[in-house]
Amino acid sequence: MLNEKDFFWKNFRLGTELQNSGTFIYNGIFKLDNIEYFRYEEECFEFLYNVSVGIERLEKILIILIEHDSSDSQEEFERSLISHNHLELSNRIKTQRKLNFGKVHKKFLGLLTEFYKSTRYERFNISSVFKPPQEKEKLVEFLQNELKLELTEYPIKVLENTDQVKRFLGKLIKKITITFYDLIRVETSRLGTFTHEIRYNSKAYKIFTEEEFEFKNEKLMQREVFLHLLKNIPDNDFKKFVDNITPLPFENFHTNYYIKSILNIHKDTSVKDEMIYLYEENENSKDRINEILAIGSDVNFDLYSDDNDNF
Repeated sequence: MLNEKDFFWKNFRLGTELQNSGTFIYNGIFKLDNIEYFRYEEECFEFLYNVSVGIERLEKILIILIEHDSSDSQEEFERSLISHNHLELSNRIKTQRKLNFGKVHKKFLGLLTEFYKSTRYERFNISSVFKPPQEKEKLVEFLQNELKLELTEYPIKVLENTDQVKRFLGKLIKKITITFYDLIRVETSRLGTFTHEIRYNSKAYKIFTEEEFEFKNEKLMQREVFLHLLKNIPDNDFKKFVDNITPLPFENFHTNYYIKSILNIHKDTSVKDEMIYLYEENENSKDRINEILAIGSDVNFDLYSDDNDNF
């Protein structure tokens, strides 16, 4: 039976950390989903950083639930958690609980360890000028070795982030993440806490509860809703609202390019730049921006009906 302080720590504080862990992992695979080629160092950095932080925090939650006892020296126990070595943390768990990781999972944990302990600091050293970008180099090397992939030849030699790569990394991260999370559920049952509970509709919910490590369903939803709205705008206040707004005269790109810019705002800012230019040419931009921002918000469109002078 946990005392009050230990219960609060292991139930509430670690519960928050579990949400944080899931959020980092979500952000990592979301970044991965938006990479087209492993060409830019900062994109590889963002993916590796988020995943490494998320998994490390997950490991430490589990270690506390397994190992900590109120009779322990608290300071000594907390010092033992000061580590960024994913492999060592995993092996520490393995000494007391069964972990069914294969060679590829251990290699990936080793990649995260190397990144988080040293690679992410490389550019702060002048010696980095004599080396290729390490996070990209190590990640691409890992993927090439495991999937036997070739670099593209044109326009430069880079590794394409294909669906095969995304599925491979998604399954890899899922196996590691869900293995640790399932053990957390076992430990919370043993201790009588609710640390494993995840807030509905959060980023962590997609990771730990839905166990989804790709964004296929979100992409389908975007396109289905977009198609529905194009075909079936209902005859209500929203339709009146839309009918009373003159669209901006976009004309620089093909229609499909504009659709792509809606579905993925991170890929290219060209359409945004065109929009800003058109706003600058419009004397009533401020009023228009307020009206446009009402679309998709919680605004009651009755406010914008023809009978309302505010419209």
